[in-house]
Amino acid sequence: MKTLFPLNLIMASALAMPVFAHAAPTKDAVVEHYADIAHAVYSDSLSTAQSLDKAIDAFIASPSQATLDKARQAWKQARVPYQQSEVFRFGNAVVDDWEGQLNAWPLDEGLIDYVADDYQYELGNEGAKANIIANKAIQVGNTKLDVEKITPELLAELNEIGGSEANVATGYHAIEFLLWGQDLNGTKAGAGERQYTDFAYGEACTNGNCDRRREYLKAASELLQTDLSWMEQQWSADVASNYRAELLADSADNGLRKMLFGMGSLSLGELAGERMKVALEANSTEDEHDCFSDNTHNSHYYNEQGIYNVYTGTYMRVNGELVSGPSIHDLVANKDKQAAQAIQAEFDSARSQVYTLVQSAEKKDQSFDQLIASGNKAGNALVNESIMALVKQTASIEQAAGILGVSNLNPDTADHQF
Repeated sequence: MKTLFPLNLIMASALAMPVFAHAAPTKDAVVEHYADIAHAVYSDSLSTAQSLDKAIDAFIASPSQATLDKARQAWKQARVPYQQSEVFRFGNAVVDDWEGQLNAWPLDEGLIDYVADDYQYELGNEGAKANIIANKAIQVGNTKLDVEKITPELLAELNEIGGSEANVATGYHAIEFLLWGQDLNGTKAGAGERQYTDFAYGEACTNGNCDRRREYLKAASELLQTDLSWMEQQWSADVASNYRAELLADSADNGLRKMLFGMGSLSLGELAGERMKVALEANSTEDEHDCFSDNTHNSHYYNEQGIYNVYTGTYMRVNGELVSGPSIHDLVANKDKQAAQAIQAEFDSARSQVYTLVQSAEKKDQSFDQLIASGNKAGNALVNESIMALVKQTASIEQAAGILGVSNLNPDTADHQF
């Protein structure tokens, strides 16, 4: 497996990114730097999505195993900055209201394309077998829709059609499914094995409707870029009256609350709960995040890295540039150096522990879907240790909030008990 960007190389040699000390920063400066990091992350997400689009164009123009492999690798690279952006979801409604069109999962992929006969889908979902690619009109409940012309606008309209969150028509995972196809290996080794000929021209086409499959892939890629461009603008210092301006016009204490709530909620309810605990307890590959590509270990790790970024005020850009500035860590250290050291240690420990999932996939050839298998005691234990490390990290986030006088933080647990 190819490593992804310089940050993974850094992690492989030294798990602790240095935290740069800043003399007595103000709360306002910390919140402003938080916005700077968000802008850098979304800028990288956009640029890698644009690179993915170019790889998709090359694949569509000349379908082959080589061009498919390049498109798949570009998709994995695009996930690196985007997964680090999820820490901005919680606490910033502008992000949380928007992200469903980019990163919704799990999805009933039969909405999009052909699936295996024994395909499992959400009970009662009337769009689960609509197969947009094979049909020019689809029926979902009492609604009949014309889908003859596949455009970015149509896909946005179809996302979560019929009121089902499993009807994901857009975003990274729709593109992932088109590039890999279903992963039919269960908890055994192996990702999806879609043939490049599913996008071929003329008689070389397999599984029919290759022209519409090409159209769908391109439309989904275009919509992804449009959405990311909009969010990059929301955090830009060069755009007036955007979300960044709204955030910085608010009190610094509210800004810090959003930062801490975002970190704690992603750490506890989302990453430890929805993305790890649910899949582990059900031994369910259907609840695996990047389930078609078996890239889940990287997505989990980069979610954790995003939390780490906000606490330390650092972010490694995809070009290797380190963004660094005043941080929550600096504010805590200014009030209680001993507590700051202990909290930093919990962050380092959590990041190191979640990275073991990456090491398992890359060195032991055991990806997340194998680790959660019912008979894999060692794998289950490894995932559970990551969950517990995230729980402890969340407690340290709450401790930092207390030191800074941020009360009633209450990170989102997503109704999980830990």
